[in-house]
Amino acid sequence: MFVVDLTFDCYQDTTLEAAEKAIIRLVNALRFNGQIIGEEFPTVLKDGYFLTRVMCPEQDSLHPLYHSPFVKSSLEKLNDVGLLQPKTKVIGQDIHANGAAPRDESSSYIIYTTYVHTCSPVYCGDDFMPVPLYKLPAIANGDYKALIKWQEDWQACDQIQINGATRCEFSAIKELADINSDLYRRGQTLRKRISALTKKPVYYYLYRVGGLNKIAEQTRKCPSCDGDWRLDEPWFGLFDFKCDDCGLVSNISWDHQ
Repeated sequence: MFVVDLTFDCYQDTTLEAAEKAIIRLVNALRFNGQIIGEEFPTVLKDGYFLTRVMCPEQDSLHPLYHSPFVKSSLEKLNDVGLLQPKTKVIGQDIHANGAAPRDESSSYIIYTTYVHTCSPVYCGDDFMPVPLYKLPAIANGDYKALIKWQEDWQACDQIQINGATRCEFSAIKELADINSDLYRRGQTLRKRISALTKKPVYYYLYRVGGLNKIAEQTRKCPSCDGDWRLDEPWFGLFDFKCDDCGLVSNISWDHQ
């Protein structure tokens, strides 16, 4: 990912409150469109202009070609409060962050995330690299807000179960690993939507922990259709199971790796 500065010049008098609201609106629009990543975007006022630092999947993520209708309308509303459309400056590549899939087309996709990932939750099925969301057809209402909100909830549950310090740990695991959970239902709806839009196979990662023993884990069936889904070799060294009929991938329980 790339660190990018957005500079908002003032062309007429404005108020801090009005400028702040307009910038936040634009930042949210860009985030829900996958053009910027993360949840915190520091903004400072310097010598008559505002500067916001963001993270982008690619160097050209903020190109107008990728703008959603929400981004376009948010850019127009900057003028209403006396701000010019932002100038962008790529500071450089973040050496600690994930990269992005180099290809524009993938043979398949995987919906996958963890609490430590700050990147797109859609991965390329060819090289297992995050796919910038704006490279995919918009999911609903012109952007990817529903998918990003699902990712936030998945990561929150993952953080809770990793910490293991609250009573809701097991409820969090259920959301991640149970096909009857609300998180799974939402994820499958998104998976089917992306598959229908791209005309490509899309898989949903079902977290797995617990289980009796390694032998039982190796022989377990798909929890959705009860079919055989064990792979001869793990896919990308991570997924031990894959069901093409149900669009599911999973792992041998982390307790028995």
